[in-house]
Amino acid sequence: MASTPSSPFASEFPKARIIVLTTYAGDVLAQRALKAGAQAYLLKNDVRKDLMDTIRAVHSGQKRIHSEIASQLADHAGDDALTRREVEVLTLIAGGNSNKLIADKLSITDETVKGHISSILSKLGASGRTHAVTLALKRGIIQL
Repeated sequence: MASTPSSPFASEFPKARIIVLTTYAGDVLAQRALKAGAQAYLLKNDVRKDLMDTIRAVHSGQKRIHSEIASQLADHAGDDALTRREVEVLTLIAGGNSNKLIADKLSITDETVKGHISSILSKLGASGRTHAVTLALKRGIIQL
């Protein structure tokens, strides 16, 4: 069963095989790349030992994901994804904004911000705002 191309590039070049070469090991970034049509997600520090094998595997129709990233994907497979608004709130938290400033910037109430933060902490399994930002950066949910 052929997969439906999920990106404009894949639609225009349906036979293309895409390998993402990156320094970012976050599972969310890898998931986005795979959903966009990539067949492999390779970390730059593994290029010397894995590039040729990855090219051969992808050329033969296989997918390749670094084992660390695959483990992260498996660890978070059942997690609830953050909503667009929760990502906005988390990005503003990462920028050092207080709940009041976040509320003002997003035109919502302080209580709504607190609700979003509570949901973020729960979904990420974070102990606090700083821990949530650290986890989100590591996983590729937000970028600074």
